[in-house]
This record gives sequence, C-alpha cells and structure tokens, in this order.
Amino acid sequence: MSHEHLGERARLAWAAIDHAPDAGIPTWLINPMEWCMIDRLAGAPEDSYARDPVTTYRRMFEEVGVCLVDQWIPENPLSMGHQGYEGAVPGTTTGAREIVCDGMVIDSPEAVVAHLERVEFPRLQAAACSFDEDARAGEILTEEVKIQRLLGPNMLKTGYGYLWFPTLAYGTYGYESYFMAFALYPEVIERHFALQADLALRNNRAAARAVRTGALPPLFRLDHDMADSRGTLVRIEALDRLWFPHFARSLAPVLNDEMTLIWHCDGNLSQLAPRLLEVGISGFQGFQYEDGMDYPAICRLKTRNGAAPFIIAGVSVTRTLPYGTPADVKQELRWLVEHGPRTGLVLGASSSITPEAPWENLQMLVEGLAYYRARGRS
Repeated sequence: MSHEHLGERARLAWAAIDHAPDAGIPTWLINPMEWCMIDRLAGAPEDSYARDPVTTYRRMFEEVGVCLVDQWIPENPLSMGHQGYEGAVPGTTTGAREIVCDGMVIDSPEAVVAHLERVEFPRLQAAACSFDEDARAGEILTEEVKIQRLLGPNMLKTGYGYLWFPTLAYGTYGYESYFMAFALYPEVIERHFALQADLALRNNRAAARAVRTGALPPLFRLDHDMADSRGTLVRIEALDRLWFPHFARSLAPVLNDEMTLIWHCDGNLSQLAPRLLEVGISGFQGFQYEDGMDYPAICRLKTRNGAAPFIIAGVSVTRTLPYGTPADVKQELRWLVEHGPRTGLVLGASSSITPEAPWENLQMLVEGLAYYRARGRS
C-alpha cells in the first residue's frame, strides 16, 4: 500500500505505528451499540443505520474523524435491540443448558478430552496437512484491500483476525468442563495447543507473505480473552508451561521488528502483559482500569527490543462513558495522554460503547479525540 494514496488521517495513523514524534494523536474506531447514537454521530436522519447499516456506520467514522480501523464490524450493533441482545440463543458461555459437539454431550472434563482426542485432534492435523498457504495469502490480501477501498483514503485498515494462535477452548466446551480438563489433563490440553500452533504457523506464514506482497500496514491486533477481573483464567505458571511456547512458535513468522503486534486487554492482565512483551508482542489495546490494570505502569514497560509499547488507549466503556459526566470524559482523555507513551499512542473508547452512555458524553469523546488529533500532546 503506497503512502502517497493515503489521506491525512490515515497518514497520521501510520506515523503512530512508526512511532514518529511531533504528530497529532490518531483516533481509533468507535463502536456504539445504540443505533440512534450511530445516526446522531453520523449526522444522519433517524433510522438511517437500521435501513443502511454499512453506509451509515462508515459515515459515522468519517464524521468522528476515525484514522485507524482494525476490526471492521459495521453490522455488529444490529445484534443489540432495545432490550439488549434480544432473541439471542444461549451459548456455551452464556447460559446454554446443554453443550453438544459433533453429537457428543460435553458434561465433564472427560468428555472434553474424548472430543479433543477423537474429533478435534484429527481435524487439526488434517487441516494443517492440507493447508494451502498460497491461497490463504491471496485471500487475506484480497479481503484487506477490499475493506481499505470501502473505508477510503482517510482511514487506515490494519490487521485483525487473520493471524492465528492457540486459544483456550472454553468457547467450545464451556467454562466448567474445559477448565476442569485443563487442571486434570494438562498433557491433553498442551497437545491441543501444539496442534493449533501447527496449523496457525502455516496460516501465519501466509499472512506474512500477504503483508509483504500488498505492503499492508505493519500493525495487527490479537484478541482472545484470557482474564477476568481477578487475573488470568488459569494460573500464570500453567500458561508459562503449556501455552506460551506454542503461542510464540505459532507467531514466529510475524514476530519481528517489521511487524507491530498488540494484544486486546479484557480483565486484569497485569501478570500476562510482561510475558507477552518478552515473547515479542509490541503493545496493548483496551484496558479495564477498574479491574486493576495499571495503565501508567504498562505504558512504561518496554518491548523485548527496548522500545516503548504501541498503545491504543480508550475512555472506559464500563465506567466513565456510561456513568460519568462530560467533564469526566475530558479528564480521562487527558489522563490517558499524560500517562501514555510519548509516541505510538492512539485514542478511542476502551471497547464497544454500551447503550447506557449519554449523548453528552459521546459528544465530549468526539470533541476530545478531535482536539488531540489536531494538537497532539501540546
């Protein structure tokens, strides 16, 4: 992707990725979940988002002044109705009465192990053996170019979703059975991580090729929830032994000085953050400050090459935006800038903005983002 074809806001985003000094602070995407707020932020007539979600969502990005878009999810707010997630079918982690995988009822740690060994392990092995790296590289490049063209020259599309790595399988098996299996059968769980990494390694070689071929922006956000408000979902020592070696192996094709990988932070990742940096992750996005994430301390950490981390910082969507005042929003933005890294900083909201957020707080968020975009730290 040629810099010459980028607009001013997209160039600002790329400058932040390069840790260029003396530039304005670019704006990350915002994702309000209340449809009428999308209409208002887009300057569009009421019900515009309901009638034409993609066009209205993109128009909102333009009006807000978004510079950097990693996760392009224009239809995501359609899952939210006036009463919340109306009509949602309970899932493995959201109240399902019974979990069934490939005809097997998952009601115990032994059932998790049985499904892994009989179904999932052979499936992963077959997928790795038949993986077409050339086709995958073309697929990634085609999709990224398509979204970039849709966004236009003023917004920079960066990576999300096309790098793979081993994950905790609670989404498949449910929390209770999976984490009991993790504790009782660690050798099976590690085998699962290893086979996931074998497949991910092939995918990530293809992704690295797509980035080089298309000169795509060298920024990618990894997203997998591994903590709650108390800390990591499993003991950090277990992750050190079972998960981290396969995580690092899977990302080897893109763990280099040319690529900036950042990690999405849900919950309290205080123990995990230094280890992620040691492996080669270059920064973080998100931060649930109320769960004990020490934002100033994290911003003072160094990558394994001794550089400042790349940070996408956001006003809290669980505290400040829904329950604070416009003055609180303004103050939190100032705090994020004052304690953030001197370069490589992007501002937005900490995650999707829930319907409780008052319009006045969203207005202040947009005004504050525009201020720092134009004036930087001055």
